[in-house]
Amino acid sequence: MAEMKDYHIQIQEGDSQVIQAESLTAYEALKRFKVRRLGEAVAVKVNGQLRDLSTPLDGNSRLDPVYIDSPEGLEVLRHSTSHVMAMAVKELFPGVKVTIGPAIEDGFYYDFDYERPFKEEDLPKIEEKMAEIIKADYPFVRKEVSKEEALRFFEEAGESYKIELLNDIQDDKVSLYTQGTFTDLCRGPHIPSTGMIKAYKLTKVAGAYWRGDERRTMLSRIYGVAFPNKNELKAYLQRLEEARKRNHVRLGPQLEIFNTYDEIGAGMVVWHPNGAMLRHIIEEFEIKEHLKRGYELVKGPQILKTELWKKSGHFENYRENMYFTVIDEQSYGIKPMNCLAHMLIYRSKIRSYRDLPKRYFELGTVHRHERSGVLHGLLRVREFTQDDAHIICAPEQLNQEIKGVLDFVKDVMGIFNFDYDLEISTRPEKSIGSDQDWEMATQALMNAMDDNGLPYEVNEGEGAFYGPKIDVKLRDALGRQWQCATIQCDFTLPERFDLYYIGKDGEKHRPAMIHRVILGAIERFIGILIEHYAGAFPTWLSPVQAILLTVTDRHIPYGEKVLETLKAAEIRVKGDFRNEKLGLKVREAQLLKIPYMLIVGDKEVEQEGITPRLRSGENLPLMSIGAFIERIKEECSQRR
Repeated sequence: MAEMKDYHIQIQEGDSQVIQAESLTAYEALKRFKVRRLGEAVAVKVNGQLRDLSTPLDGNSRLDPVYIDSPEGLEVLRHSTSHVMAMAVKELFPGVKVTIGPAIEDGFYYDFDYERPFKEEDLPKIEEKMAEIIKADYPFVRKEVSKEEALRFFEEAGESYKIELLNDIQDDKVSLYTQGTFTDLCRGPHIPSTGMIKAYKLTKVAGAYWRGDERRTMLSRIYGVAFPNKNELKAYLQRLEEARKRNHVRLGPQLEIFNTYDEIGAGMVVWHPNGAMLRHIIEEFEIKEHLKRGYELVKGPQILKTELWKKSGHFENYRENMYFTVIDEQSYGIKPMNCLAHMLIYRSKIRSYRDLPKRYFELGTVHRHERSGVLHGLLRVREFTQDDAHIICAPEQLNQEIKGVLDFVKDVMGIFNFDYDLEISTRPEKSIGSDQDWEMATQALMNAMDDNGLPYEVNEGEGAFYGPKIDVKLRDALGRQWQCATIQCDFTLPERFDLYYIGKDGEKHRPAMIHRVILGAIERFIGILIEHYAGAFPTWLSPVQAILLTVTDRHIPYGEKVLETLKAAEIRVKGDFRNEKLGLKVREAQLLKIPYMLIVGDKEVEQEGITPRLRSGENLPLMSIGAFIERIKEECSQRR
């Protein structure tokens, strides 16, 4: 008979007690304590470490149940569902090789190497097979083996990608998880059995390079989502459908805003007339807002000598994202950032403490070498324009200047109806500057946030290579987060470029520098705006605010007169005087999401007015041209 042991167990939801047993798993201990939601537990924290419910306990253990609807529980559920999907794919497509299948926000994916790319039509069949696996309720069984044993197992299975992953692992022991016929290399933890998966959906397929390297094999990536119950899945799929309707990659060409062309190259955007006008409106708005706040307009060149990029640290820390060229045997770097020229402007003359702060603003176009696999519409491009500014100030002015930028962000995001969250990103592994400078810069950002009473998360190791930063995460109309504004605090580049000012004592002092953007990349922000507004921009922002629609040809002369009057009043207006049915013209204008359609027929000609129709379909009463102009100007002044 096996010897009985004393297990000293403390449960988050109950008292401590000693359990006597020959052996004891985490699940058995939770059951002894009669944990209220035991059936919803998918994993457990044992002394703070996330583990399977089947984990054997030893000695003193604090147990914290992890429930399926918690963030960690959802991650466990989704990762387990990716294993079920991989098992289904393996059974349906003989010869397929598996790679990795992590949980991601809202779901999971798994990458496969198969003789052909997977297609959307494959997904229903894979879902059916997953349903069979879930119904079978296979347990997830963890087994710890030596690295050599794992290598032999995957060599016999012909899983070359798993062998590559194993060869990168330094540990002598690794863990394998098996459910049914499928075994995977995995740290875990996993749900107890496949039957716990209640609500899932495969959403799309895509291509993905192995390990993100475009020189490696192109794999098939299958995405899916999983939720604790079908109601949550249904709500998510409805949001997904709404997001699909708002997709800027689809709406951009439809609204004649932008397009991309293979003949030009990936990641390069061509702005059509509506898009160029939208950019102009945003950029003009930005310039006015910056001038109001004491910024000065500056402009730097597109290329700078490579020696300058070496001095700044970009060549050492960022050159894989840069383009270079040679002119007259001199190496130049195409700028990925605007800060270098701004520092040279500051350094062009001696500055006094009375001159500070200096706030330089540039709508600067930059180029970054992004991998083709991450390029996406306007959200990730190789050429973009930033609303970039650099504030050079005395260290004692930092707090006030950072708070000023935070107030600027608040004002602008309110105009565009965005809520947002804040993060502070700290020193990354690849960085320049002293520990003291980084500590001062990080503390300056935190102090400004605390003084403004702003809550924030700390994002360890994700700062810029020259300084920590505040990241502003917008939340759009669907609640999705987007990274746009950023505020970076930097003591290092002023040191490298020998920036100084003459203090009250007549001596040289080193300034601090704030790198900041408010909207970020104009391209990315416009992509977000398209999705936020579903392409139906408010009147002040609409590239075309109104379109004149004539009923018949005899109304064209009056329509042309109205058109010129509205243009003279600086209304962004177009005329559709084609010999087409009015219903067709209205439908086309609605597809372009133009705020106002101005009908011109016999009644309008007779009374020298116009009848506005809103893009929502609502018809307004006939009004004078002057009254309509006032209506538009009022909406623009209120930024509606």
